[in-house]
Amino acid sequence: MPLRTTLFLMLSPTLAAADPATVETIEARPGADGWTVSVTLRHGDTGWDDYADGWRVEAPDGTVLGTRTLLHPHVDEQPFTRSLSGVAIPDDLAEVRIRTSSSPEGWEEGTTPFTLPR
Repeated sequence: MPLRTTLFLMLSPTLAAADPATVETIEARPGADGWTVSVTLRHGDTGWDDYADGWRVEAPDGTVLGTRTLLHPHVDEQPFTRSLSGVAIPDDLAEVRIRTSSSPEGWEEGTTPFTLPR
């Protein structure tokens, strides 16, 4: 590895801190006012400087259907589950995807697929 690349990797705080939140389980149920989606996450929360700060429900094409913001770290509560109600999922979708976010990294590139119970 060239010295310049090595120094960049050593000095880059974003790369050193990369710690994506992982989805452990997903549950979803339809209701009169839309779907309720519950997601269990695991993340190495260390406090306000590094914690899982949200997840969102997306259609397979990337359209955001709902976002659950997490307002504080869960250092002593791992894994943890949070729900989002009133998610408008079109009837023709058989699958959605969950995308996680952590601070300070932001939204992850990858998603976790989930087949909707119909």
